[in-house]
Amino acid sequence: MATERSLAALLRSLHATAEPYDAFALLPTATSLLSALTNPLNITLLASQLLFAPAIWDHDVDLQTCRRIISVFNTAAYAVMQNDGVEEPFILHGRQKKIEREGWVKAVVNGADGKSPRWRHLLLIGGILIGFEGQNRQGLPSNIQSKLESALVTAAQMALDEIDPASPGIEGYCVTMVLNYTFGLLSDLERTRLDYDRLLPILVQAAFSSSEGLEGGYFLGAIDNDIVEAPGKKFQWPAESPTYARVTAMSSSPLVSSLGPLSRLIAHALESVHNSRLISQTVDSVADFVRTLMVQWRLNKLSEVDVSEEIEFLDVESIQTTLPVLWKMLRNSLYSIVILLRAVLGRVINDHMLASDAVAPYLCMQTLHILRGVHFISSRVAQNASSQHLFVTLAAVDILSQYPDLAENLLRSIKPSEMGQIPGHPLERCLDSFFLNTAEHFTPVLSEVANEELLISAATPYLAAGGHPHLLEIFEAAHSVVLSVFATPQNADITAKHLPFYVETLFTVFPHNLSARQFRLAFKTVMQVTAPPSPLANNQPLLPSILLETLHERARSASTSLLPPSPNAAAQTQVQASSSPSSSLSSDPTTIAALTEQAVLVLALIDSLCFLRVPDLQEWLPLAAQLIHLIPTAADSGTVPDMRALCIDRFWEGLSGGEMDVERAHFCVTWWCTGGGRELLLYGPSDPDHLQPGLGHADPDPDGLYMTGAVDPAPETKL
Repeated sequence: MATERSLAALLRSLHATAEPYDAFALLPTATSLLSALTNPLNITLLASQLLFAPAIWDHDVDLQTCRRIISVFNTAAYAVMQNDGVEEPFILHGRQKKIEREGWVKAVVNGADGKSPRWRHLLLIGGILIGFEGQNRQGLPSNIQSKLESALVTAAQMALDEIDPASPGIEGYCVTMVLNYTFGLLSDLERTRLDYDRLLPILVQAAFSSSEGLEGGYFLGAIDNDIVEAPGKKFQWPAESPTYARVTAMSSSPLVSSLGPLSRLIAHALESVHNSRLISQTVDSVADFVRTLMVQWRLNKLSEVDVSEEIEFLDVESIQTTLPVLWKMLRNSLYSIVILLRAVLGRVINDHMLASDAVAPYLCMQTLHILRGVHFISSRVAQNASSQHLFVTLAAVDILSQYPDLAENLLRSIKPSEMGQIPGHPLERCLDSFFLNTAEHFTPVLSEVANEELLISAATPYLAAGGHPHLLEIFEAAHSVVLSVFATPQNADITAKHLPFYVETLFTVFPHNLSARQFRLAFKTVMQVTAPPSPLANNQPLLPSILLETLHERARSASTSLLPPSPNAAAQTQVQASSSPSSSLSSDPTTIAALTEQAVLVLALIDSLCFLRVPDLQEWLPLAAQLIHLIPTAADSGTVPDMRALCIDRFWEGLSGGEMDVERAHFCVTWWCTGGGRELLLYGPSDPDHLQPGLGHADPDPDGLYMTGAVDPAPETKL
C-alpha cells in the first residue's frame, strides 16, 4: 500500500508542478517506483505518465530532457534485472509477489500509448533495451528481445513518417539519439527494416547543423569575442568565459559526446540508402559545414598563432585548460567527417550509378575540398596515422586522376593565394601544405605547363625555407612535390630547366634544414631522373657523373661531427616521390642511426650506384669504396655506431641486395671477385695518400695479386 500511495503522490506532483526543474527532481522517485511496483497496471500508468506529463513536455524540450527520460527506463530495467536474482525469504499473506521480468517489460511497453507521440515511445523502448541488453548483459530471453527490437524499429519508422526531413526539430533529434544508443543492439534483420532514405537527412542535420549537434561550425567564430590580452602580451581564452562554457556544454551534449557511434550510424545509412542523390546531398551538407568551420576559424584570433608559437603567444590557462577541450571536439569532428567520406567513396567504388563520369569525379573533388577545409585540424593530429583518412585521400585522388582536366581544375581552385611567396597567416600556410601534399599525386596526369605553373611555382618559395619550426612540414612537402615533378617522364624539359637550382638548394639546406634520410631520398630521386632510361639522360648523359662528382667533392671535406637529431623526427613527413625506389631505405639501419654529415653524403653516393651505367660503375665503384675509408672508425672518433662499418654494410647490400639489374650485377660480381673490389672495400687502398681529389684512381700495386688464387709470377732474371 505504501508503494501505491507513493505512486499517487508522484502522479499528482507531475501534474501540479509548473517548472521543468521541479519535474526533473521527481525523476529519481519515478525510477525507483518503476522498478518496485508489482501491479502491471500501475507500471503501465507510470510509464505512460512519464511520456505525457505536462510538467516535463509542455516546455521547450531539448535532448537533455529526452536523455533524462531514457535514463529512467534504462535504470529501472537494470534494477529489475538485478532484483530478479534476489530470492525473497518470505512472502506475507495478502502481499503480492514481485512481477516477473517478462511481465514487467510488457507492462512498461504498454505505457507507449496514444497519449504520447511516436517519437517519445522510442525513449521508453530504447531505455528498456539498453537496460537489459546494453554492455552485453543479455538480460532478456531471445524471443522478448526480438519483440523489443521490432517494437523499437516500428516506433522509429512511424516517427520518421511524421517528421519533415527538412526541419526535423526535437522529434528528429530524439530519433537520432535513441537509434545512436541502440543501433548496436539491433539484429541485422531489424536494421534492414529502417527507411534510410528518410533517416539519412535527419541524421546529418542533427549531427552537423542542429543546435543539439555541432551548430554548423559557428561556435568557432564566436570564441573570438572572449579572446583577451593576458599579461605579457599573450592571448587568453579564459575558462570563465561564456564561449568556453558553451563549448564544454556542446562536448557533453548527447549527440556530440557520442559523435563516433553517430558517425558510424550515418555511414551505415550512406551504405544502405536506395536514392543515390542523397549521397550527393550529404556530401554537400558536409562541405557547407566544413566551409563554415574554416571561415569561422579564420575569423578567430587563435588562428593567427602557429602551433610552434603557442607557448610564446598563449597563456598557460589557454594551453592547459581551454584549448584542449576545443581541439578534442574539433578532432572528433574530423574523425566523424572522415568516417562519412569513407562510406561515400565506398559507395562510389561499388555503385555503378555513382561511379559514372557525371558523378564520381565531382564527388571526389568535393571530398578533397572537404579534406582541405579540415586540414587545419588534421595537420595537428598527424592525419597520416589514420588509415581511414589515408584511404579517403588516396581513393579520391585515384578516381580523379582518371579525369586530368578536372584534376587540373581542382588544383587551380585550391592553389596558394600568394603564388611565389610564403603567406604570413598560419591558416594560409596550412592550406598551402594541403595543396602541395595533394598536388604531388597528380603530377603524372598533369600537363607540362600545369606542372610548372602550379606545382613548381608553389613549391619554390618553400624549398629553402627549412630551419623555421612552423615551416618544416611545408618545406618537406615542397621538396616532395619537386621530386615528383622531376620523376614524371613527360617533364624532362622542366627537369632540365629547374634541376640545377634544386640541386644547389639541396646542398645548401643540408644538413642544417634537411634530415639525413630526406637528403638521401632526394638525391637518390635526382639521380634516378637523370640516369637511363630517363628521357633527360639522352640529352645530358654526363649529368649523373657531374652530380656524383659534386657529391664526392663535398664528402671529402664534410664535417665528421655527429648531426643533431631532428626536433620533430617522429612527426616528419617522409620526402619521397611516388616513383622513388626507397624500399632499400625503409628497413636500412643507417636511416635511424646517428651519423655525421660525411657519412650521410657517402651513403647518398652508395644509394645512387644502382642507377649508373656499367662504364660509370667501372669508375665509381672504386671511388665509393675508397671514400668509405675516409670516414673515421668508432675507435678513432669515439662515435657509436661505427659509421664506416655501416657504410661498408650498405655498400655490400647495394651490390648484392637486388638493387642492380642483371648487367650491372654481373659487372659488380666481376669487380668484387677479380677486380680487387673486395680488398679495396674491406681493407682500403694500399696507399691512402693516393686518394686525391677528382676522378683519378689510386695506382695499383704492380707486384700485387689481382685474382684470388692467382699464381705469383716467377721473378725475372736480371743481367
